[in-house]
Amino acid sequence: MAEKIYPAAKPAAVNPPLPATKPQQYNHSRPVYRPQPRRNRRSCCCSCCLWITFIIVILIVIAAVAGGVMYVLYRPHRPTFTVSNLHISQFNLTSSNKLNTNFNFTITARNPNKKIVFYYDPVSVTFNSNGIDVGDGTIAAFTMNKKNTTALKAVVSTIGKSVDDNSELKSDLKNKKSLELKIELDTKVKAKIGSFKTKKLPIRVKCDGIKAVAPTGKTATTATTSGAKCKVDLRIKIWKWTV
Repeated sequence: MAEKIYPAAKPAAVNPPLPATKPQQYNHSRPVYRPQPRRNRRSCCCSCCLWITFIIVILIVIAAVAGGVMYVLYRPHRPTFTVSNLHISQFNLTSSNKLNTNFNFTITARNPNKKIVFYYDPVSVTFNSNGIDVGDGTIAAFTMNKKNTTALKAVVSTIGKSVDDNSELKSDLKNKKSLELKIELDTKVKAKIGSFKTKKLPIRVKCDGIKAVAPTGKTATTATTSGAKCKVDLRIKIWKWTV
């Protein structure tokens, strides 16, 4: 029996590889781009804040050490003020509620420091009674040397100042009662510590506890100052506030 001869199977067609496109050729030869991670802005801000805080702390420590050394070397103390005497030659209201006053007073300033000198600008003086300004005056500029005591004299007065008809001051003057007076001194002062001079700083001296009686005639009266107390405050402005 004759064998059947089958034709050989056709080989599978092989498609030739397509030529690479231009982008493919370009990407094949170009290195792969890997984006670099961006630095976090928040971490940068935190680092800046930490450095600023560190610098501020260092400055505070240095200032504290310098202040401690200065205190040990110089033992600084505030100057003190005392109302020595106060004479009243006029303190009356007219029928039209106009106030006229005239005060002569002496205030004693003491510098307790052995190594510090104080230089004062001209001093503005204000007398107050029952919340009413009853006199104004000035004290000339002066210097307080080491361990020095200075007597400061001034005339304080007002003429024709209007007073409220219902004020306590008018009632006290009408009934010839004892009047409570308060004194305020405002000035600027700088200190010399060794060879170093500070900047001028504003200060206010408040004196209260003064009892006065208005004169009835031409004879002046003397106020009671034994209970007077004076306090020295720095007047430092921080933005809109004064401390």
